[in-house]
Amino acid sequence: MHYKPLWNIGLLCFSLVLTACASTENREKFANLAQQELNRVSSEKATQWKQLDQVAPASYLTDLLQDPQLDKLIKQALIANPNLQSTLLTLQTSVWELKSTHGDSLPSVNASIGARESKDADTSYNADLTVSWELDLWQKLANSEQAAAKTLAGDEALYQASRDALVANVMKTWLSLTARQHAVKIEQQRLALLEANEKLIIKRFKNGLDNLEKMDEARTSTSQSRANLAEYKENLETKKRELQLLLGTTKTLNMTPNVDYPNVSLTLDKLPEQSLQRRPDLKSAYLAIEAADLNTSVAYKNMLPSISLSAALSDAAESPRMALFTAPVWSLVAQLTQPLYKGGQLKAAKEIAKLKTAQAYQSYRNTLLTAVNEVENAIGQEKVLQQRVSHIRDALASSRSNLTQYEKKYRSGLVALSDLISAQTTTFDLEAQLDRLIFDHLSNRITLGLALGLGVKQP
Repeated sequence: MHYKPLWNIGLLCFSLVLTACASTENREKFANLAQQELNRVSSEKATQWKQLDQVAPASYLTDLLQDPQLDKLIKQALIANPNLQSTLLTLQTSVWELKSTHGDSLPSVNASIGARESKDADTSYNADLTVSWELDLWQKLANSEQAAAKTLAGDEALYQASRDALVANVMKTWLSLTARQHAVKIEQQRLALLEANEKLIIKRFKNGLDNLEKMDEARTSTSQSRANLAEYKENLETKKRELQLLLGTTKTLNMTPNVDYPNVSLTLDKLPEQSLQRRPDLKSAYLAIEAADLNTSVAYKNMLPSISLSAALSDAAESPRMALFTAPVWSLVAQLTQPLYKGGQLKAAKEIAKLKTAQAYQSYRNTLLTAVNEVENAIGQEKVLQQRVSHIRDALASSRSNLTQYEKKYRSGLVALSDLISAQTTTFDLEAQLDRLIFDHLSNRITLGLALGLGVKQP
């Protein structure tokens, strides 16, 4: 007869477990859906992304550009950039949160000592030592720890994404210094020629060979070129300050931009293997789904009974020394707790957890779509920029040949000075346009590498 209440409690707990497990099994497997989505996209895009010409292999972003000066800048940025260091501190916070969660599954020990004084009685002292432990029968605490571990891994992936983005920005800014320096050089050459033309036109005007309008046009072109040159020089200094910001320093950079652009390499022959699978933002989004799913399991298991054990040693005496467990009294308590009614809070927590898992899945889909969009945009730019660079090179070669012919004809008196100046202007414009396109092409290679998941080596 004494076992009947225990038997009834056991049946109740068993039925609740079965109900909770059944509800858990009916949950949608969003992590599996996310993996299927990624596999489908990778399969669909594999052929399309393989259509580009293959170039030299690259496994990391830093493999795209090989330059000692750039390597030094990247190392400094990874050490001193404040935004990256802030992200690292967030990651370290997540490490301690995981350790805190792990502590929930371990026994807790508390000790206390106190004194009590009352009227007409001697002071009494008491000491207590209590050990308590919640049995993790349903793996609820284990699921919480696993969810914290997934969150930590997601934060590590986001930290890696921040490192990758920082290095890509340093590389692009470093390349832009060469581009800005080229713009200054081209404009200086243009200005020198315009000043020579202006002097020639003034001389011709004084000799009655040109009119006032031609002289004003020459002065206008020269002044405009000076204004452009001042702007280009400031653009160069602005880029240097931008690089300082990325490096996390206020010191003026004493560096000379490279005279020529470096070669940028990138492999496109194994895109399905080295593309989206390597993107840290996708990894983080997937881990967020797994963490949310584990938290949903915890929400379900919060509705199940919990069993906790506690053991206590206590003593009381007339002096603090004698109260330190000289003749302790021990007790052992086992407690079974079953939530029955909390105003719908447990059910609401369960539904919220399910919705957060679904929300994490949609966030993953958005990250995946963004990744595909970034890759396809970069690939589209790669194709267009290759064509534009090729066409502008041809146009510049023709313009230079044409300029040579105009110079010969001008010296022979066969063409007017205005025609020669027009040919010169066209040549300088094409030189500037070609240099911008070359920079855009190299910069886009870095963008493409980042979109494909070419990151930075782990620290």
